[in-house]
Amino acid sequence: MRKIGWFLFSLTISFSCKQPDPALLEAYQGWKTYAGSKDGLRYSSLDQINAGNVSQLQVAWTFSTHDKDTGNRSQNQCNPIVVDGILYGTSPRLKLFALDAATGGQKWLFDPAAEDTALKRDRNASLKVNRGVVYWQDSTGTDKRIFYSVGEKTYAINASTGQPVRSFGKRGFIDLTENLDREKDFNPFIAGNTPGIIYKDLIIIGARVAESADAAPGHVRAYDVRTGERKWIFHTIPHPGELGYDTWPDPDAWKKLGSANCWAGMALDEKTGVLYVPTGSIGGDFYGGIRKGTNLFANSLIALDAATGKYRWHFQTVHHDLWDRDLAANPNLVTIHHDGKTIDAVAQISKHGYVFLFDRTNGKPIFPIEEKKVPVNALPGEEPWPTQPIPTLPKPFARQHFGPEDVTDLTPEVHRSMMERFNKIKWGEPFMPPSKEGTWIFPGFDGGGEWGGAAVDPESGILYVNSSELPWGLTMIDVPEKGAGDGSLKGIGKGVYNRYCLSCHGPERKGNGASYPSLVNISNKYNEDGLRKIVENGRNMMPSFKQIGENEKGALLAFLLNTASKEPGSEGRKQGAVAPKEPGGLHASELASPKVKSILDDIPYTMTGYNRFLDSSGYPGIKPPWGTLNAINLNTGELVWKATVGEFEELKKRGIPATGTQMYGGPAVTRGGLVFLASTQDEKIRALDKKTGKILWEAKLPAAGYATPAVYAAAGHQYVVIACGGGKLGSKSGDEWVAFALPDKK
Repeated sequence: MRKIGWFLFSLTISFSCKQPDPALLEAYQGWKTYAGSKDGLRYSSLDQINAGNVSQLQVAWTFSTHDKDTGNRSQNQCNPIVVDGILYGTSPRLKLFALDAATGGQKWLFDPAAEDTALKRDRNASLKVNRGVVYWQDSTGTDKRIFYSVGEKTYAINASTGQPVRSFGKRGFIDLTENLDREKDFNPFIAGNTPGIIYKDLIIIGARVAESADAAPGHVRAYDVRTGERKWIFHTIPHPGELGYDTWPDPDAWKKLGSANCWAGMALDEKTGVLYVPTGSIGGDFYGGIRKGTNLFANSLIALDAATGKYRWHFQTVHHDLWDRDLAANPNLVTIHHDGKTIDAVAQISKHGYVFLFDRTNGKPIFPIEEKKVPVNALPGEEPWPTQPIPTLPKPFARQHFGPEDVTDLTPEVHRSMMERFNKIKWGEPFMPPSKEGTWIFPGFDGGGEWGGAAVDPESGILYVNSSELPWGLTMIDVPEKGAGDGSLKGIGKGVYNRYCLSCHGPERKGNGASYPSLVNISNKYNEDGLRKIVENGRNMMPSFKQIGENEKGALLAFLLNTASKEPGSEGRKQGAVAPKEPGGLHASELASPKVKSILDDIPYTMTGYNRFLDSSGYPGIKPPWGTLNAINLNTGELVWKATVGEFEELKKRGIPATGTQMYGGPAVTRGGLVFLASTQDEKIRALDKKTGKILWEAKLPAAGYATPAVYAAAGHQYVVIACGGGKLGSKSGDEWVAFALPDKK
C-alpha cells in the first residue's frame, strides 16, 4: 500500500487559499474522541480524499458482530474512535470491539452479557443505544482504558485485552443510579447513551433519564479514571445554598424533580480547563404546573471548571420548557472573526432550528439574543414563561412556520386528507403552550437539530448541520382514571397503562410509527414472560420500568395481553369461594394502589402520544424539503447554502424532485473540501462539496447509517467509516460497519 506523508500532503493540497496552520492540521488528523475531538467539531484535516477524487471511493472493509434484532428494532448510532491504528466501536447489542483500522480485522470483543446476569437472561435487554466510547491512557502509555456504557453501567475495559479493569468501581464498572445526592425515590431508569469526556484523570459523565415527572436527577458527575471514585458533582437542579436555588418557587423542587440532564454529549476546552454542558428539560415534558419558574439549569448551556465542577456561566435557551426542547447535541468550540476581533466562541444548535453563539470565556452572546413575548394561554394550573430567547443571528437552519399553505400536496387526495387532519389541531406561532385543542410542534420533537450535532470547519468558521423538517402534533387530555372500575386485573392494568404508557403509545394503544409501535394484538408477538422482560429492562429508546411494583406489573401485562378474564371484587363472590389467579399469579382483590405517593399523582394532564404528521404512505405531511444539510457562516451569522439530502425512489420514478428525508446522525467535514453524511432513510452515505452543497458521491449501505461518520488515517490511507444500524423510521435493522477508501495504487 502506498504511504502518504500526511503533514506534507496537507501543506501542498489545500481547500483554503491561505497558508494552513501546522498546529491545526496536526490537531485534527485523528478521530480519538466522540465527534472527532474534545471541542466537538466533527472535523478532519486529512485531505487525501478530496473533491477531485471522492467519486473513486470504494468499500475498503466491512465488519459485523451479527447481532442485529431480526424484528428490525435494534439500532447502532455509534460514532467510533481510532487510536494508534485501532478502531473501537460497539454493536447493536452493545458488544465492544477493537479492530485493525486499516483492515477491519477483529482484535478482541467484549460482551457485556458475560458480566451482567440480566443480559444473560434476556439478550434483548442490551438493545439500547450507545453513541460512542471514551479512551484514556496514563502518562507512561502502559495503562490504556476504554470507557463505555451499557444502560446504567459504565465499564472500564482494558484497551489492549478487552477485559474489564477490576480495580475500577465495582469490579469493572460504576453504577450511574448511585451517588446522585438524593434518596432513590425516583424512576430508576438511567442510561449512558452518549459517551463522557476525559479531562486529565477524570471521566466526566452525563446520562439519559426518563421523560416523566418522576425522572432521576440529571446531575453531571466526574469520576477518577483509575478507581471509579466520584470526584465532583454539579447539581443541575440546585440544592439549598447553591446558585439558582432561589429561582425555584418550590423550595423542595430538588427533592422531587428530575432530568435537566446532559444526554447529548459535552465539549471541553483543554487549554482553559472549561467544560461546556448542554442540558435537557425538567421531567414531565409537557405540563409544568408542578415545576413553576424558569427551571434552572434545565435547557441550558453551562460552563463548568472541568477539574472541580465549579460554575462559570450559563445561558438558558428555553424557559420553563413545555415542548421537549432539550439541547440535543454537544456544543462546538470554535474561533471566529467578528467585528474585527478574533473570538473563542461556543456554538450550540437546538431542536427548534437555531444556533446560539457565545463568547466562551464569559457567556456573552456574539449576536443579540432577544427575549420575545410568546403565548401564555395554557391549561389550568400551568404558568408558561412569558418570553423566550430568540437569536437574531445566526439565521435559523430550519423553517420556523407551519401553516395550511405548507401542508403536503403530493396528490390532491393526499392534500385533502392531510388538511382534514391539520385542521383538527390548533395552529399558530411557535411556543404555543400545550392544550386539549392541540398544537403543532415544528420543527418536531426530533428537530431541527438533533443528537447527530453539527460539524465545523475551523479554517473557515462555517458550521454544517442537518435538519429534519416534520411537524408533530401535541394534544393533551385529562389523565384517565386509574382503573376501569370493574375490579378486574385488566381494569386495574388499564390504569397502570394510562399512568406509564399512554404518553408514548396513545390512549388506544395504536402507537405512532416504528419508534412508538402499536400495542394492539401484542399477544401475537410476545408471551407474558417476553413482555415482562421488555417492561423491566426496556429496549432501544424505550426506558425500563423497574419502578412498577409486581402487582401493578401483573395487572399491566394482563391488560396488554388481553388474557385476564373479568374477576369481580370480593363483594361479587360466593362466600368461601376462591377465585382463580390470573396472569402474574395475582388475584385482582390483592391489588391495591401504590402505598407511596408519587409525583405522578400530581399530574392532571397527559399527552395522547408522539404523533408524527405523516400521510398514509409514511411521507411527511408538509411540503418538501423534508431533510436538509445547511452551511452557516459563524463569523457573519449568514446562511451560506442549503442542500436537500435524501430521496425516495418511488417518488423519483413519479418525476418528483428529491425531497430529502428525515435524518438521524450528523455530518463530518474535512479539509479535503467535503462533508460526509449518512443519516437518511434511503440507506445511503454521501459526500457533498463543502463550498456549494453539491452532492459529489454517494454509495448504498446495507442498512441506514443513522450515525455520524468517522474520518481517520491508517496504513497510509484515509478512511471514512459508518455504522449501519437502521432500526428507526421503519428502516430495517443492520449490524455492519462499512469503511470506504480510495483504490489502492501500488
